[in-house]
Amino acid sequence: METVCELPKTCVLPVLKSPHDYQVFRITPDDKNRLALLVDPTLGHATLTCCVEIFDVGGRTPSHRHQVAAEMFYVIKGEGRVVCDGKNSTIRTGDSILVPSHGIHFVENTGSTRLYLLSVMVPNEDFAELIRQGVPAELDEEDMAVLGRTHGV
Repeated sequence: METVCELPKTCVLPVLKSPHDYQVFRITPDDKNRLALLVDPTLGHATLTCCVEIFDVGGRTPSHRHQVAAEMFYVIKGEGRVVCDGKNSTIRTGDSILVPSHGIHFVENTGSTRLYLLSVMVPNEDFAELIRQGVPAELDEEDMAVLGRTHGV
């Protein structure tokens, strides 16, 4: 006998955002990096957090670890390094790196220009909440050019 699967009767609309819609934060006022939220659990019941991390020259995250989440970084533009459990990896435009849960790590901009990373954390593990508790910030023209939009578009 053939099994027939019913198709859903409703359509779930995707969440569409452009750089002008991104909420941007610094986790602390003195941070030299900003996080532009693309997707987080407040949107469409996502169980992940995805953001663009923008590091000014010399910017660095504190050393930290995630209890259950894995974090993946893709270098959109720039260069830097990721240190995980004492292992140092140089990263440049086009590179990706996966940091498994429990790995004590940090990311640092070692280049002469801003470092732009796409960061995906699964599951969220309160990352979006940490970001949203930070200090609101903005994207400037340099950021918009890297993200593919100018203020006039």
